[in-house]
Amino acid sequence: MKLIVIIFMILYLYALSFGIFLTNTFRIPAPLIFCFPLIFIFKNKEETPFLYAKEIILLTIAIFLYYVVGLSEFKTFARNILSIMMCAFFFNYFIGKSINRLNTSILIFYSLLTLSSIILVFDVFYEMSDLRGLFMDEKVIQSPSGLAIYQFNFGYQIAALTPFLFIYTCIFNKSFLIKIVALLICLIFLLLGMQRSAFVTFVISSSIFLILYYRFKSIFLISISLLLCGLIYYFTLNDNLHGMSNIIVKNEQNNPAHNRGSLTAENLNIYLNHPYGLIFYGKNWSDVIYRNYIFAEGMTSHNAYLMFFTYLGPFLGLGLLISIYHKICGIFLRIIKEIRLKENALLVCLCFSFLGISMNALFHNAWLIEANGPTVFLFFCILHLQKSKEVDIEIQSSKKLRYA
Repeated sequence: MKLIVIIFMILYLYALSFGIFLTNTFRIPAPLIFCFPLIFIFKNKEETPFLYAKEIILLTIAIFLYYVVGLSEFKTFARNILSIMMCAFFFNYFIGKSINRLNTSILIFYSLLTLSSIILVFDVFYEMSDLRGLFMDEKVIQSPSGLAIYQFNFGYQIAALTPFLFIYTCIFNKSFLIKIVALLICLIFLLLGMQRSAFVTFVISSSIFLILYYRFKSIFLISISLLLCGLIYYFTLNDNLHGMSNIIVKNEQNNPAHNRGSLTAENLNIYLNHPYGLIFYGKNWSDVIYRNYIFAEGMTSHNAYLMFFTYLGPFLGLGLLISIYHKICGIFLRIIKEIRLKENALLVCLCFSFLGISMNALFHNAWLIEANGPTVFLFFCILHLQKSKEVDIEIQSSKKLRYA
C-alpha cells in the first residue's frame, strides 16, 4: 500500500513540477488523474477543515481579473485554478498532519528537480530532445534544457533547486567539503542552464542567507566563494566555454533590442499612460503595443509583477498581491529573526528557495497566478509546514499545562 501511495505522489508531483497538464496521452488533466486517488483514497485519516479557503478565493479573483477580464483566456483561467486547487487539496487532505508525508513530498519534489538538472547537463553534450520529449509527453521546443518544453520553464526549476541545495548543506551543518561540492553542483547547473536570471536569483538569495546566518563570517565565506568561482573559471572554463551552450555565451549572443532594461522601460511607459490598469480602459496588451517597435513581436516585458500591475493597476494589483503574499512574507520575516534555531532549518531552506523562484519572476512571465508548478508547490508547502509547527507548539503547550 505504501508503495502505491509513493508512486502516486511521484506521478502527481512530477506533473505539477514540470507543468504536465493535457498531452497526447493524458486527455484528462494529469494533476487531476494523479491527485484524486491521494485526496480521496489515501487521504489523511485525521479529519481536518480546509485551511486554504482564503488563499484560493484571493487567487481565483486575481486569476479571473488577469486572464478572463484582461486577456479573455477562459481556458487558461480554468487550467490555472484547477492546478492550484489540486495542490491545496493535496496538502490539506493528503498531507494533513502527517510530518512524514510532508517530508516525503519535499524529498520527491527536489529529487525531481535534481533529475531535470542532471538531464540538462547531458543535454548540453548529447542531443536528448527525444528523451526529454518522452518524459514530457510533448515535443520540446528549446535545447539544451532539462525536463521542460522551453528553457525559461527550466529556469524556474533551478531557481528553486539551487538555493535549497546550497543552503541545506549550510544550515544542517554538513562538512566544508560537502558545502563546496554542493556549491559547485549549483554553479554547473546554473552555468549550463541558459538562464541568467536564475543565476542572479541564486547569488542574491544565497548571499542574503549567508549574511543573516553567518553575519560577519559571511564576508569571508562570500569572498572565498567568489575567489573559488574565479579560479575555476580562469583555469578550467575560460578556454572551453565557447564550445558549449552556457549563460556566458548566451549573454554575448543576446539581441540588444530585446534586453530586459528596454523592455521594462517601455512597459513602464505603457503603464504610465494607463495608470489605473489596462482592464479599466477596456484594453489588452495587443492594443497598447500596436506599432511599438520594441514589442513588435508581441512579447511582454518579461516581468510577471510589472505585467500584473499593468493590467490591474496599482490599487487592485497591489492589494491582491499583498493579500496573497502577506502570510508568506510574515513567515519569512519570522524565520529571519529565528534563522539559527534548529527547528526552523527546513522552513529556512524552503523560504529561500521560494525567494529565489519569486525573484526569477522579475525576469519572466510565469509566477503563482500562472500556476507555475514549483512556485505553487513551495507556496502551499511553506504555509502547511508553518501550520504544522503551530499545531505542534499548541500540543506541547497543552501537555505542559496538563502536567503543571
